[in-house]
Amino acid sequence: MSNQANHDPPEKFGFLLVPDFSMIGFFSAVEPLRVANRLCGRPLFSWHIFSVDGEPVQASNGMAIVADAPIAAIERFPTVIVCASFEPERHAGKRLLAWLRRLDRQGARLGALDTGTRILAEAGLLDGHRVTLHWEAVPAFVEQFPDIEVSQELFEIDRKRITCSGGTAAIDLMLHLIAARHGQGLAIEVSEQLLHARMRSPDDHQRIAIGQRLGLRHPKLIRIVEAMENNLEEPLGLDQVAAIGGISRRQIERLFRGHLGDTPTGYYLKLRLRRARQLLEQTELSVLDVSLACGFISAPYFSRAYRALFGRAPRDDRRNFRAGEGRTGWFMTPPDGRELQ
Repeated sequence: MSNQANHDPPEKFGFLLVPDFSMIGFFSAVEPLRVANRLCGRPLFSWHIFSVDGEPVQASNGMAIVADAPIAAIERFPTVIVCASFEPERHAGKRLLAWLRRLDRQGARLGALDTGTRILAEAGLLDGHRVTLHWEAVPAFVEQFPDIEVSQELFEIDRKRITCSGGTAAIDLMLHLIAARHGQGLAIEVSEQLLHARMRSPDDHQRIAIGQRLGLRHPKLIRIVEAMENNLEEPLGLDQVAAIGGISRRQIERLFRGHLGDTPTGYYLKLRLRRARQLLEQTELSVLDVSLACGFISAPYFSRAYRALFGRAPRDDRRNFRAGEGRTGWFMTPPDGRELQ
């Protein structure tokens, strides 16, 4: 089942937990390692929990995990994965960034789950690498780190950098690492033990297909919505949208009203405003820069449209985010404003 000799020591994984980390991502990374050890009857892997100060770390769900050691006690480590979620930049202090840079100089393999990728980027450790992170955080990451190549794949392994979109994608990442070290057969056995029906490849996309996500079956409408989602910074004109769908402007109007309960212009506007709300929450970009990043040439128009949709001016909304109120959770609400049941 394994190519590893019995006398070889277990492969060590360190998990650095920062406050509000994603519990599901962390457990999804650890459990495949545990199951692989059980199936082989010996420790192929070991895992070690670190925090900046050595104290327990509370996840975004309110549960806390006890750390094995503070980072100051860890001089060297072969693989360290940063686990984060909401507002990772708040926890990227000088001490943590310096520690990650020192591990890099010593040849460590560094990784990240979910928005932990932002912490590695803050440390300057992702230059020249292809990375990924949770799809919701991608727009803000691209604005902040425009020179880093970002994909929306489940995970990326680029030399000594491992980045993962988080959630259950961490299972697929670890299955891939298990297969690379100990063979595909063991990875398949671990997957079956976890009731993980299909081992996804890294190029599987994170998000549910647009048609399934919005309950659409009309292929031309799906193509149009996809084009809108991919062109928020430089919005397409209605004639361009019609050409992409291969239908007339009148047909587009009918399709949007019939299937999405909105006009094409109104739907597109809401997409851009929701992206703006993400950027206000997740970045330090000025309100003007946010408006430009979402295709608004007129700042007053942007503010009026934003207030009309969200009930607050952009600056007031950002103030609420900073006070810990009203996280967007925007992906749970379709752009037409209908709540998911």
